[in-house]
Amino acid sequence: MIKIYHNNRCSKSRCGLDILEQSGKPFEIIKYLEDTPTASELEDIIKLLGIKPIQLVRKNEAIWKENFKDKTLSDKEIIEAMINYPKLIERPIIINGNKAVIGRPPESILDII
Repeated sequence: MIKIYHNNRCSKSRCGLDILEQSGKPFEIIKYLEDTPTASELEDIIKLLGIKPIQLVRKNEAIWKENFKDKTLSDKEIIEAMINYPKLIERPIIINGNKAVIGRPPESILDII
């Protein structure tokens, strides 16, 4: 089943959800601010996306700028930061089987559904 890591306050995430709804395919919504992924889940997502942990971070968030911006962090520390501050996780993330994409732009979701 398709999964979307979703934040309803984010316009791109809402657009991603609309694309999934219009596809007619079944999907699961994961409200990651409430149901924060574990380190293992984030590692799996990062592998599926084919990126480094830092590429999943929203670097313009105040939390990042105030606490982490000028620090050299290991991949593990970056993942810990995302767990402690899930608002730092880029969104939306869509997973379909062994494929995943960050829905920015939202149309990129069409590549995996």
